[in-house]
Amino acid sequence: MARPVYRFAPSPNGFLHLGHAYSALLNARLAAETGGRLLLRIEDTDESRARPEFTSAILDDLAWLGLSWEEPVRVQSAHFADYEAALARLWAMEAIYPCFCSRKQAQQQAPAGRDPDGQPLYGGTCRGLSADIAREQIAGGAVHGWRVAMAAFGDPAAAVWGDAMIAKRKVGSSYHIAVVTDDALQGVTHVVRGKDIEPATPLHGLLQRLLGLPAPHYLHHELIRDAAGQKLSKSSGSTALRQLRADGVTPADIRRQLGFG
Repeated sequence: MARPVYRFAPSPNGFLHLGHAYSALLNARLAAETGGRLLLRIEDTDESRARPEFTSAILDDLAWLGLSWEEPVRVQSAHFADYEAALARLWAMEAIYPCFCSRKQAQQQAPAGRDPDGQPLYGGTCRGLSADIAREQIAGGAVHGWRVAMAAFGDPAAAVWGDAMIAKRKVGSSYHIAVVTDDALQGVTHVVRGKDIEPATPLHGLLQRLLGLPAPHYLHHELIRDAAGQKLSKSSGSTALRQLRADGVTPADIRRQLGFG
């Protein structure tokens, strides 16, 4: 029987905080308890925000916590060809379409309603473009992303995303297409991540079915919150692990605080 495969997959757009530590430690514990493998993946497809110094800090902070993982570490920015191949397959089956709208244009013509991330649902301006016109614009260098033609699938759980953008303009990829591609290529069997990502799971399931990829088992854990009850985040300036480290907090202290003591 194959060993379970878990993964911790942070984005290098800031320093890790206690919420990341909890998720990493939980994945490591579950892998150890089941005789499984633990992978580390760096999800840096958003090259406008990713920084090499944050990648180095991730490796350093996780090692400081006492974690180890299999090598080599998969770095998404080195594998855009894999995501482009998946997009080409989806376009060939008319499951997705290119979108040439800027973010401002997409929001201006959006219908009522928002997706689980709080973004306005897409109004569909580019949905009706013929494949020939779309190819002509792409060949001419028009900047574009890729959206799911959601109405074609009758999947109410995934439909809350509307025509979800799965590959962004000027970025090359996005979380959704990259994560399902990587999980399949790496043989990930168990995805353990925070509840804030749970709404994306039906969308990931749809992409997996369309691409003929295996679906991992999903577990969405509770989030670590601050004194005000807000989830920890890089954007809100939550205290980083390296700051706690500088303040004299030990890995054992963090493990006890998070319930791994």
